[in-house]
Amino acid sequence: MTGNEDGGVLSRFLSLIRPFPDEDELEEEEHQTPAEIVRRVKRLELRVRGKVTGLLQGAFHSSFKGRGIEFAEVREYVPGDDVRTIDWNVTARMNAPYVKEYIEERNIDVHLVVDVSGSFAFGSGREKGAAAREIAASLMFCAMRNNDRVGLILFTDTVVTYLPPRGGRKHVLRCVRELVAHRPRGARTDVPGALAFLAKVAKKRGIVFVISDFPEQEGLVRPLRVLGSRHDLVAVRVRDPREVELPDAGLMELEDAETGEHMLVDTSDREVREAFSHIADEEVQGLVSVVGRSNGQLVEVSTEEPFEEPLRKFFARRERRRH
Repeated sequence: MTGNEDGGVLSRFLSLIRPFPDEDELEEEEHQTPAEIVRRVKRLELRVRGKVTGLLQGAFHSSFKGRGIEFAEVREYVPGDDVRTIDWNVTARMNAPYVKEYIEERNIDVHLVVDVSGSFAFGSGREKGAAAREIAASLMFCAMRNNDRVGLILFTDTVVTYLPPRGGRKHVLRCVRELVAHRPRGARTDVPGALAFLAKVAKKRGIVFVISDFPEQEGLVRPLRVLGSRHDLVAVRVRDPREVELPDAGLMELEDAETGEHMLVDTSDREVREAFSHIADEEVQGLVSVVGRSNGQLVEVSTEEPFEEPLRKFFARRERRRH
């Protein structure tokens, strides 16, 4: 292959896999006007609304227990009611059977810890960052409809945004606005640092969703165990198909989305592709082990598939384990 041919191949694949948008796109996104951000918030809400009401809402509610139950009212007994709920005092006064009704006390703190580092600008099709925003927004609206409180942490190599848990639609829309206003940049990812921050500020037991690609597992065990001992912990790993399996596409220049380091890889070499897949499999198994030892659970979401299906299956598994 000549030098010109080599350069043509590399430039073609660089345009395919390079994680970052070009400079004009970055500048345009960084200078979003308030009106543009509002439009993006509305579009995101519309995209996830059907998924929340159609697939995720009931599954979310039944998968995570409230803090308890509280008395609501008494009503007349109807066939099929549990006889253990009969209120004998009211029954004696009314000379007819009455039962007590209870409602689940929710108001759970639901924390979304979302990675917005440079690796989330990558996507061989859809960006990982776009998938993460839809996942986070869907979980927020699920929590809101359950009368739970929503908190948000956005992080790179440091925490860049923290919104303490609050209830109500206005607060959830503010969280979504923060999600769409932050674009993935070239900073490194510090998942342990974000988890340690949450452990300090989240004093009340709640639910924690950590949405990241978990590029490194070093240092994860301790903060995960701390959170897993206090909260319901769910790690949502967002991955792109190209991070799991390389195509047979000849020479390909790969760029680390966070360090900018380049590497030239001959993807036509079967051993190279197999080694890449083997490393990817080991990373997944390692993360499964780390999260499991921390009393947490892992959900795998691919950018090439609708995210609601793995979430729905995860909620269903949780519900089965409760019974």
